[in-house]
Amino acid sequence: MGLVRSIAAMAAGLALGATALDAQAAGTAAGTSIQNTAQVSYQVGGSTVTTSSNTSTVTVVEILDVVVTIASPTVASSVGATQQELVFTVTNTGNGSERFELIGLSAGVTGDDFDPTLASPAIYFDTDDSGDLSAPDTAYIAGTNDPNLAADASVRVLLVNNIPASAADGSRGRSQLTARARTGFGDPGSDFSSGGLDAVVGTTRAEGILFGEYLVQGFQLTALKSQTIQDQFGAERPIPGARINYRIIVTPSGTGSALAAVFSDAIPANTTYLAGSLELNSISLTDAGGGDDAGEFTTTPAPQVRVNLGDLTTTSGPQTIEFAVTIN
Repeated sequence: MGLVRSIAAMAAGLALGATALDAQAAGTAAGTSIQNTAQVSYQVGGSTVTTSSNTSTVTVVEILDVVVTIASPTVASSVGATQQELVFTVTNTGNGSERFELIGLSAGVTGDDFDPTLASPAIYFDTDDSGDLSAPDTAYIAGTNDPNLAADASVRVLLVNNIPASAADGSRGRSQLTARARTGFGDPGSDFSSGGLDAVVGTTRAEGILFGEYLVQGFQLTALKSQTIQDQFGAERPIPGARINYRIIVTPSGTGSALAAVFSDAIPANTTYLAGSLELNSISLTDAGGGDDAGEFTTTPAPQVRVNLGDLTTTSGPQTIEFAVTIN
């Protein structure tokens, strides 16, 4: 996994899903026909006569708008690390389908301490919806597979960089993603033509620009999660009633230490935590909180397991957390 996470961000990283956005498409769908016909009724010789006007027709034009958000604005990394991803979501907030060009930039982004180096390729679609760079993800090629998004639709995008060996411990490097409408972008109110239908640039200038940053740390915690399945018939099928066994290995590396590290993992939707299944380094933990041991299962603010790992250094070695759920 390219992304190296700090333990404080682990819960979000392990359960990363689609980003929730408040942005909504800009009103009535492009191409909608708005028609209106007037009528006049009057009396002639005791009879009612109704006369209709001609029909007035207006076709709604496309508004070009886009919003870019980021899953985590700061990602922990290490000197010389490669294939480090920032996770963005691009949402079409216009009122019609639109193709978007994606552009990555690292050199020249202001306000940081060093320039990350864009990988080649530098932009991927999160094809497998895993939240990080993995084999099934599709590389983006400008002009070839530009995302074509319906109104309100979104796509998760990975911007991938390498960290130079010269980056100092504690320094920050920024990398920026731009998404812009292929039909056109610029000042709000600018006119373009989209497939024979007029298009107008909206308030976002039809261009979303957002940066994330890498924080170089001499000490890192990485997390690797795996799972096995046991169904009630002795096979390994994910059917209702089957058990999913999760194992997460947290590994410290580098110099220094992580203080008061806390592991947390949300119980997935459509599953139920298996009481008494929580373990740390093969030692059973109770589900109750209150400090009787390092672990707990809690429903606040949502069902999750938590394990206090304490202060960790490289001499602590890998920490293995295990628990199980059943499929509802």
